[in-house]
Amino acid sequence: MNGVARQVIDGRTALDRAGVAAHTGAAYSTVIHWRSHRARFGFPEGFAHDGREWFWLDDIEAFHAAHLRAKRAELTRVDRRGDPEDLLGSGAAAKVLGYGSYRNLPDTLLHHPDRVETLPDGRVRRLWFRRTVWAVADARTGRQSTGRPLGATGVRQPHPYADDPRLQAAVTLLAEADAAGQDRRGLGVILAQQLGITPRTAQRLLAAAADATGAAPA
Repeated sequence: MNGVARQVIDGRTALDRAGVAAHTGAAYSTVIHWRSHRARFGFPEGFAHDGREWFWLDDIEAFHAAHLRAKRAELTRVDRRGDPEDLLGSGAAAKVLGYGSYRNLPDTLLHHPDRVETLPDGRVRRLWFRRTVWAVADARTGRQSTGRPLGATGVRQPHPYADDPRLQAAVTLLAEADAAGQDRRGLGVILAQQLGITPRTAQRLLAAAADATGAAPA
């Protein structure tokens, strides 16, 4: 991702992949995903120039505007009624988010309940505060919840490396390997050398990167 991310070519402004990420605010791995699944997302066709793939700025802006409209249209209506301190089971949490089944609950909730109860038959029941469910809903649009009391901790970080500045290096390495069709075996050694860390820490960062981007673990 080194070099110029934006360039004027034949009088028109063009962006490379890093430039698309910077202009749209998306992660570099997301841009790779859009490009790899162009038919699904309607991502613009690129063109080669000076040994690099470029995309016209106006095409990217039109794509991104349409992409954001589609994402907003997919959002369900959130039920804002009730006490933010209520504890909800999976079925009730799904209803708050506007889903027809608990099977639609996002991993952010499923993997990080506020409380866990063991039932008499040995099954585990996950519970969330209503404010936690609202926070997850708000994260889809970036808005601030009006139902969260001051001092509420909200949703836990999805993994211990969520705020680690080294995570982006792992995300980028995975994305570039996938884009090139390379085997992921050995990426831990490469990342360890890049960051000057142990291979075990590198593997953990790669696992966290795969989890963050929804990709298969490395």
